[in-house]
Amino acid sequence: MNKPVCLVIGAGAGIGGNVAKRFAREGYHACLARRSDKAGLDKLVAEIEVEGGSATGFMLNAVEEGSIEQLVTHIEAEVGPIGVVLFNLGAQIGDRGLASTTLKAFEIGWRMATFGLFRLAQVMFPYMEQRGKGVLLVTSATAALRGNAGQHSHAAAMGGRRMLCQSLNAQFACKGIHVAHIVIDGAVDAPDTLGKMLGPERFQALREKKGLDNDGLLVPAEVANTYYHIAHQHRSAWTFEMDLRAHSDLAWWNHAANPDLK
Repeated sequence: MNKPVCLVIGAGAGIGGNVAKRFAREGYHACLARRSDKAGLDKLVAEIEVEGGSATGFMLNAVEEGSIEQLVTHIEAEVGPIGVVLFNLGAQIGDRGLASTTLKAFEIGWRMATFGLFRLAQVMFPYMEQRGKGVLLVTSATAALRGNAGQHSHAAAMGGRRMLCQSLNAQFACKGIHVAHIVIDGAVDAPDTLGKMLGPERFQALREKKGLDNDGLLVPAEVANTYYHIAHQHRSAWTFEMDLRAHSDLAWWNHAANPDLK
């Protein structure tokens, strides 16, 4: 295949799927990997093909030993060189107090958010280093920057993800590999993440109150535009860390505004 390849690990209907579509529109072959919902995966692939792009779907349980490694090796051998990879796996298990956070729940967050990224880099970077170029985009969350009550597993996992990105950047930027840690500081208008957490009725009510024409929820297609831009920055001006939020949201480091302030 003559096309460059963009691999998306965590290709749901939100950010992941829209990033795959964005890159496919620009001439990439999109490889989409997700753990569940084969019908949803096939739908995303079909939508890319209808637009004139090319894509391949893969079912992937990233926690399974060897699964990420096998996927990357297969794509490199059978599809083409991976120029851009997006690690878009979440690790949110919901608000749980310390006593309610089981050892298994804590560990699975780390395995998805941090260990999975480490495994991806370990198998992917030798290919990119040999070619002298490559891009790793990592979707992250506010939990990578602060630990709130009830977020023991998520904050520890995402904080580790951020530090791992810093270490990867320190070692491999000079070898032509662009690592970008992108903090999503707000709710994303995505049916299979926020939609599943809230349920159909609450999700639609939130969209009508805050999203849609109000632009108060992060729109996945617009997030994908930013990801594409970062992946194609000139190496003299690479972004390592960026945070994205809707215009109406306070940044994570701010407190609520004084209502009396005019």
